Amino acid sequence: MKTILRNLLSVLRRFKMATLLNVLGLSIAFAAFILIMMQVDYDRNFDREIVNADQIFRVEIADSDGTRMAIINRPLAEAFIQSSPYIVAGSLLDPWGGNTFFSVEENGVRNSYEEQWMRVFPDYTKVFEFKMLEGSSDKLKEPNIVLIPRSVAHKIFGDQPAVGKRLTRNSDNAGFTVGGVYEDFPDNTSVGNSIYWQLDPKENFQNFGNWNYMFYVRLNDPEKADGLFENFKEHFDVSTLSKDFSWDGMSLALNPLTNVHFSSNVSYDPTPKASRSTMLVLFAIAIVIVLIAGINFTNFSTALAPMRIKSINTQKVLGGEESVIRRALVFEAVMISVLAFLLALFWVVLAGGTDLASLIDADLALSAHLRLTALTALIAVATGFCAGLYPAYYMTSFAPALVLKGSFGLSPKGRQLRNVLIGVQFVASFGLIIGATFMYLQNYYMQHAPLGYDKDAVIVTNMNNTLRKSMDAFANQVKSFSGIEGVTFSEPLLSSGDQYMGWGRKYRDKEINFQCLPVDPSFLKVMGVEVLEGRDFREEDRNNPYGTFIFNERARTKYELEVGGMIDSMEIVGFMPDVKFASFRTEVAPMAFFVWGKVSWGTNANYAYIKVKAGSDMRAAMDHVKSTLKAFDSEFPFDVRFFDQVLDRLYEKEGHLSTLITLFGLCAIFISIVGVFGLVVFDSEYRRKEIGVRKVLGSTTAEIIVMFNKTYIRILCVCFVLGAPIASYAVNRWLENFAYRTPMYWWVYLMAFVIIAIITIITVTFQNWRAANANPVDSIKTE
Repeated sequence: MKTILRNLLSVLRRFKMATLLNVLGLSIAFAAFILIMMQVDYDRNFDREIVNADQIFRVEIADSDGTRMAIINRPLAEAFIQSSPYIVAGSLLDPWGGNTFFSVEENGVRNSYEEQWMRVFPDYTKVFEFKMLEGSSDKLKEPNIVLIPRSVAHKIFGDQPAVGKRLTRNSDNAGFTVGGVYEDFPDNTSVGNSIYWQLDPKENFQNFGNWNYMFYVRLNDPEKADGLFENFKEHFDVSTLSKDFSWDGMSLALNPLTNVHFSSNVSYDPTPKASRSTMLVLFAIAIVIVLIAGINFTNFSTALAPMRIKSINTQKVLGGEESVIRRALVFEAVMISVLAFLLALFWVVLAGGTDLASLIDADLALSAHLRLTALTALIAVATGFCAGLYPAYYMTSFAPALVLKGSFGLSPKGRQLRNVLIGVQFVASFGLIIGATFMYLQNYYMQHAPLGYDKDAVIVTNMNNTLRKSMDAFANQVKSFSGIEGVTFSEPLLSSGDQYMGWGRKYRDKEINFQCLPVDPSFLKVMGVEVLEGRDFREEDRNNPYGTFIFNERARTKYELEVGGMIDSMEIVGFMPDVKFASFRTEVAPMAFFVWGKVSWGTNANYAYIKVKAGSDMRAAMDHVKSTLKAFDSEFPFDVRFFDQVLDRLYEKEGHLSTLITLFGLCAIFISIVGVFGLVVFDSEYRRKEIGVRKVLGSTTAEIIVMFNKTYIRILCVCFVLGAPIASYAVNRWLENFAYRTPMYWWVYLMAFVIIAIITIITVTFQNWRAANANPVDSIKTE
């Protein structure tokens, strides 16, 4: 054993660089595997930690054409709750509340906070079981009582009891009392750690026209979900509630809670989303990275065989047991792999303090992923075992007398095996480079494609009641800066989501459905939206009784709209091009910009848009806007940003995914090059005599280097032919998530080949330069 270890250390000292790179590559692979699987586990287990998650369903509206909506009206939901004994509990919630600015006063000191607020039915805590730490969930049945998560309670009240404390909402000075504190739900749930308060018992109680709520039910048996709607429709006559309501091919569908996170074909769904195909891509990348690192390690162990076989068989001649020698060789490989695993844990801990943590939704603390850490440890042991097993049997399989006669070299079959293993690494590298490039191009396309309006040099900010009451004064103050061209307002934030407020109305006795974006009369002018027919909005449109529309081309074509037409007493005054008002994940839908008349139930203005003149100092304009906002309300946390940042946030998840795949693609390339590096090092050692003979016969250094490179270029070409179609298929599947996609450029494939080829050629040339320039006499003598 001592002799074997001494020989191993001798080899490792001789090839320090190859050994160091191999261990480094293996550790990076294990670290990448852990980080990727943290994200995969985050999405795979989404909502699964909720108590009775398999019994909870979201009730959705399904049309005859297969489209679904995550919203429902209140009377229909309440009727459905009472329709079956299998429904244990049901609850509506208003998912559009967002963050609310509120304050807490204690000992004469007033502190302000901003947290997520959500209105729900009291039975919400029966659908999603709340673990109460203080107070009772039944308090939600009382008006102006809220339930808060422990994280918020600790932030506001520290270690003091929170029940009975008062919260004041800044927008209307409404007061709320804390009735209970609940344990925070995990981050990967649809529930969310919001401040919950009661949905007004009288709000839209018999209004079938308001589709503004989400609806969850919990069943006593998940198997009973099938047939619930049919039973409801058969035994419950909704006409008793509303004469105007008709199913008209519409039905209810129960979507399991554990599937909501992956439902991509549901409209008006604000819950966090992930793609199963993306999750599979990440999982495949994790496996591939570990696989190619394991291949490298196997190649490394096999490459040592010719250099150690003579010493090992000497031990056999001196009486060493073959089984003992084999176990020792396998043990060596396992120890090296475990060392790489421990180094990987260090990399993961370091990653938690870098920007990489912002790309992964999961908690990067190893203590939160003990099972994954243990699994990776087992993979490390298995990798070392598999990498050491074949060389151990291979090196001890020859008769000692045959080996001790002279030198030993790799067999042709051994070289073919190692070339195949290197080929697998190249295929993975091609796939990752191609995939990462197309993801970058898709994100670039979404952020830079023409949108139909002017998004450049625009500053946006959210608004509060203080600004809404002084909109003209705010606009005038902002425009006092010479670099400001115009100021306008809107209810929704343009291009910030997949869908917007949907309206169903009648036009010439025909039902039409479209997305409506209420705006200020100056909105189209300031944002540079062209009016193709009719006219732009005017200030006097505010004096109309009911409001004014400008529709897009999609709506005009689909519903045969005309200028001057009336929709429920609201006039159509113009048409515009199909501006990209929502994300590129969805096709352009029928939509309209709308200016409220005297009769208004909307908030009118939630966001302000400030257009900066061309050539002006953007930073100075931004500072002026911030100072103006502070002058109107010094406490409110206004979210002031350039409009480009709106698009960045809209495609944040896609951007994170692209960055992750790029980073891990670079890891895979690095590991692959480590494999090539190690293979070239040992090949040059094995072929020193051949190189010397070729030099004596007149071969130049360049010819010898070309000879070595030809082998790897052939492998590269074969791997490219195999890897490019695989990558193309995976990219096409991912692009199916978008209604508008980047073209499949041919040059991306060429670029991937050129990158890998250049890196490989540089590596091969660098490693063989010294061998090709060595004195041929010395090379022949050493052999």
